[in-house]
Amino acid sequence: MALIVQKYGGTSVGSIERIHRVADRVARDHRDGHQIVVVLSAMSGETDRLLRLAHEVTPSPDERELDMLLSTGERVTIALLAMDLRGRGLNARSFTGRQVGILTNSSHTKARIARVTAERIRTALAEGVIPVVAGFQGINEQSDVTTLGRGGSDLTAVALAAALKADRCIIFTDVDGVYTADPNIVPTARRIDKISYEEMLELASLGAKVLQSRSVEFAAKYGVPIEVRSSFTEGKGTLVTTEDADMEGVAVSGVTGDRNQAKITIVGVPDKPGIAARIFGPVAEANIVVDMIIQNVSQASLTDISFTVPRADLRKAVSLVQRVAKEIDAKSVAVTEAIAKVSLVGVGMRSHSGVAAKMFEVLSREGVNIMMISTSEIKISCVIDEKYLELAMRALHAAFGLDRVPS
Repeated sequence: MALIVQKYGGTSVGSIERIHRVADRVARDHRDGHQIVVVLSAMSGETDRLLRLAHEVTPSPDERELDMLLSTGERVTIALLAMDLRGRGLNARSFTGRQVGILTNSSHTKARIARVTAERIRTALAEGVIPVVAGFQGINEQSDVTTLGRGGSDLTAVALAAALKADRCIIFTDVDGVYTADPNIVPTARRIDKISYEEMLELASLGAKVLQSRSVEFAAKYGVPIEVRSSFTEGKGTLVTTEDADMEGVAVSGVTGDRNQAKITIVGVPDKPGIAARIFGPVAEANIVVDMIIQNVSQASLTDISFTVPRADLRKAVSLVQRVAKEIDAKSVAVTEAIAKVSLVGVGMRSHSGVAAKMFEVLSREGVNIMMISTSEIKISCVIDEKYLELAMRALHAAFGLDRVPS
């Protein structure tokens, strides 16, 4: 008998018919003798609907109240699935993030998990109950509802798996695993059987939508193996686990594209110590993640600083940067929204030279101009004009032989 945490995304519970199908799988695995903990997202489209309602009320909804609103979506699905399972004679019970004991900091709309008690889940399992848990949510020290950001149900599932020392954590979604690229953009993309935490973390943070990046980070920290499988078909998926020697034999494992980027440039910044801290300090305090940063060579004691942020945070970031720009006597602030980031990822880059040069050559051959470059041990990212993103992804996927099954 294994203890298995199963997470189902919004498309998997997007209708009553699909909730019945989830109940079928849960009931089958329970009959096979496994202890099952289920984590659910809201129905597909529900979070966006709630966000639209909030923005109809006010252009800038209070983030505490936004969390209270958004957390209702998962309550609907957990109650419905628990009802379905109980109607089949199974002892199921729904739990909110608060009831499970998911304690977070107070960064509303993107809270970070501080600890998970999971006492009520342990008690429920000991009583033969199937716990059905609301993903995406927790509470802070003041008992206010918090949410974990987009894809936060993945993080809930991994955190529970770690706290319960589960044998497996399975993320059921609308695809049958992690692919070498988005199959909707690159038709020749193929499913990867096994991928390292590091590679998956890079892919997730660079735009791959299969797993939330923070859930992968949490899994790596606590050694939780994750299976990504389809909730609509049977068969193998992708195992996300520790790195092994086979993974290092392949220079590039995947290509990602991310349109969720915007570039802010501060023109005419005084080139003196402390200025960068003045600029990025308020941005960090606002919990805005800065990705790439480029500072030009100083001319006449002035320089330009460009950096990228998620488009969802652009308005807030620009407001902060404009205020700081006035304080430091910078000339102006420019914004470019029509950009995208294309990236190559692979642990094999550590032992294979020439990956960057080949990437630049491919993009040049396709007439794609590179605006910014960022690298790490296992990834290379380029900011390009958004209109060239799909072309760049297909060209790089072919050039690095990702459409071929490794021998």
